[in-house]
Amino acid sequence: MLKVGVLGAGHLGKIHLRLLNQSNKYELVGFYDAFEENANKVATEFGYKKFDSIADLIAAVDVVDIVTPTMQHFDCAKQVIEAGKHIFIEKPISNTVEEAEEIIALANKYNVKGQVGHVERFNPAFTAVKDQIKNPMFIETHRLAEFNPRGTDVPVVLDLMIHDIDAILSVVKSKVKSVHASGVSVLSQSPDIANARIEFENGCVANVTSSRISMKNMRKSRFFQKDAYISVDYLDKICEVVKMKEAPEVPGDFDMILQNAEGEKKQIYFDNPNILANNAILDELESFAAAINNDTTPIVTLEDGTEALRVAYMIIESMKR
Repeated sequence: MLKVGVLGAGHLGKIHLRLLNQSNKYELVGFYDAFEENANKVATEFGYKKFDSIADLIAAVDVVDIVTPTMQHFDCAKQVIEAGKHIFIEKPISNTVEEAEEIIALANKYNVKGQVGHVERFNPAFTAVKDQIKNPMFIETHRLAEFNPRGTDVPVVLDLMIHDIDAILSVVKSKVKSVHASGVSVLSQSPDIANARIEFENGCVANVTSSRISMKNMRKSRFFQKDAYISVDYLDKICEVVKMKEAPEVPGDFDMILQNAEGEKKQIYFDNPNILANNAILDELESFAAAINNDTTPIVTLEDGTEALRVAYMIIESMKR
């Protein structure tokens, strides 16, 4: 079992503490939170060991789970890496792309592993179909949330849309060619609703919408590729795969057949992949333990987190223009 400590005991930090405490891959050593009142409350309520400094926590563990506000990610990661400890770091990886690139350089220099908390990669609806998403040419995503003051200190692109940016980059094997985006600030100082059109060098186009001022929650993506349409509902954890193949000479009574203008006939069939219930946050944390123990590449690398951040800032810059 890897000894792990958590930096930050806010809303998400408490979830990470609980799951790490349950995990049989980690031994939870304790946590550090800069807000003394909150740290004392968490220690008293849950019984986790409270450390008095980041340095003391780092010295006691093999892995540090960074769940602090984004502004603090870089400084925390730098201290952890320079002490030779592995880092799991919540999304977005850092406040700027330059900071993210320095985190990568430090991790390479000190030979430590890092993983970024893009949790939707571990959503069972996405993992059930990911291998079937091959060369998609059009992608449409909607990530809509009811208003919550927590998180409004950053643009909706870094708060919500970055989840879909990372998922898209994980299945489109091409570089981003251009970005066109627009956003509106309704309640916050930064945009609360945003839409981006991401064009890739291979011709793929992704139309991505995020909002944190919606009347209902929605987290859906649709992937269109040759002879297939794949939908993923991250919220309800369901997915659907609709495929086409050459129609049989003699169709069955219940076969769905479509004929185009050229007279070509295709048969439509549905594939409902088996979705295994899971806790995505626990899975991402334990996958990192496996990467450390087996000396393999983490599922969401520091480079992945940096690319998602880079595209997010391309979208933010396009909105400003």
